[in-house]
Formats: sequence, structure tokens, C-alpha cells
Amino acid sequence: MTKTMLAILRVLDKQADKICGSRAISRQLKVHGLDLTERTVRYHLRILDERGFTKVFGKEGRMITRRGREELSQALVSEKVGFVISKIETLSYLTNLDLDTQEGNIILNLSYFPDDKIREAIKIMKPVFSSPYVMSDKVILKMSGENIGNVTVPDGLAGFGTVCSVTINGIFLKSGIPVISRFGGVLQINSEPQRFTALIGYEGSSLDPLEIFIKSRMTDVTGAVKNHSGKILASFREIPVVSIEKAEQLRETLREKGIGGILMLGKPNQPLLEMPVSMDRAGMIIVGGLNPVAALEEAGITTASKAMSTLCSFSDLVKFKDIL
Repeated sequence: MTKTMLAILRVLDKQADKICGSRAISRQLKVHGLDLTERTVRYHLRILDERGFTKVFGKEGRMITRRGREELSQALVSEKVGFVISKIETLSYLTNLDLDTQEGNIILNLSYFPDDKIREAIKIMKPVFSSPYVMSDKVILKMSGENIGNVTVPDGLAGFGTVCSVTINGIFLKSGIPVISRFGGVLQINSEPQRFTALIGYEGSSLDPLEIFIKSRMTDVTGAVKNHSGKILASFREIPVVSIEKAEQLRETLREKGIGGILMLGKPNQPLLEMPVSMDRAGMIIVGGLNPVAALEEAGITTASKAMSTLCSFSDLVKFKDIL
């Protein structure tokens, strides 16, 4: 498998059960930094067809097969090392939300759960969206066959998009503040944030840490919200010491615009919740955008989530209380 073939499979995988033609694939590949002609795309597709990774539907195009999805998840594991941190940096750069007009693209996490569980899911998530442990009270909900960004919701499922915490990186970067993402983790709450009980570094990781913690049932978001004692998803980041004052101002502006997420800002060169920082930097703790979905897993509703899944216009989102 070449990187080009893997990129084509990624494009087809995002289309769920939709047939995709070579022209559309060529256009989507440009987003991933690959500028291929339709003819070149067709050449690679023929090879993928022969290996059983794609299926032909006449002149309409192709769909990825189950074997193709298996190959996509297993191929070139060594090249996936550092994939998460690379994706964070790319999406941070592509975030272009204007806080004054509230127009522009933000980063969405996408989660799926059975469409017959929608009302139950909303009831479970409602207290979480009234807590300080969400990035924003704005979300997007779509049914099977509908699109969220460039992703199609699979049959029998509801697609739920939440603002990803990496959006903070992009907004800070646009304001001239570079952010270093260090860890994703589980944060103990006892009325106030206490300490991280589990951490996975973004550097060198091929999987998003928060997805792992959700599926491992290591959270207690419901307890943190209802009883002020529990465990939430959060991440640890660093900013330059010289930008602390500006970061505080930006934090207040974000709150006014309906974007929270920044739980704590540390002091120069001092540990934050026992976490050391690099020289001339300050720590910053940001809540995980998938906390509401973690509450669903805690309640026994099976979910599938993909952090940093797609870019979406902020104006397409609606307040959680208005989704039904």
C-alpha cells in the first residue's frame, strides 16, 4: 500500500455508504495535500479494485469495502506514529473562526449512536451541557444519510457533532499565541479540578487519547456534573509566558461568544495540577469536547466517536437546547 492509495481509501471511508467518483476523490485529496488528476486517481483505483479494497459501481464510482476498511486501520502503523499531533497542528491552522462575526470554520468531533436512542441521549447529555465541562453549548445533530461537514452519517445511526478542544489552538494561533498540545487525560474533579489520574501524550500517538478513555469507561462525567465528584476528559497544553495576559483576555472573549473550554491557566514556569511545564511556558487545561458522549457510554448507550473529525462552519451549529 502506498500513501496515495491509503489517502484514497480515507476519502472513500469518510463517504460512509455513498458512491464516490474520481473527480470528487481528486477534489477531496487536495484537502490532504495531494494534487492528483482524475486519470491518476483512476489508475490507483484500479489497483485497489484488484485487491478487493474498493468496489466498482459502473461509471458512478467506487465504495470502500470491508476489507478496505480493515486495510486502512492496519496499514503502515509505523507511519501513523505522531499522527495525532500532526493532525492537531494541521487543523489548528485551518481553523478560521472570526469571534466578532462568529463566522468561519471550527473543528468538530463526530459521534454516532443508535437513532432510536436520540431522546434518551439528549436527556442524559442535558446536565453536561449546563456544566463547565463542555467546549460549547452549540452542536449539530443529523440523521442517517445526511452530511456533517464532509462526512455522511451511516444508516441506522444519529450523527452528533461537538466543538473539538483543538478549536482553542486555532483561535489562539490566529491571535498570535502558539499552543503546544502535550497530553490528553482523565481529570479528577472534587468540587474543583484536583489532578490527572491518567495521561497519554499526543506526541508519538497514533490514536486520540480521549477516544481511548471513553471506550475504557475511565470517566465519570455524570458524577462530576451531578455530585461535583467524578472524572472528566481534559487535555494539558502549554503557551508562552509572554502571552499569558493576552490568553486571559481571549479566554473572557471566548466565554462571551459561547465558547468555554479553558478550565485553568497556570502561572509562569510553575506546575499546574502537579504537571510540570517547559521553560518560559505556562500550563493550560482544556476540557474535552467529547465529555457529553462519555456520559452516554457511562449510561450504557453504545457510541462510536472520532475526535477532530471534520471542519464545519460555526454558523451551522445550533444550541443544544434547540436540537429537538
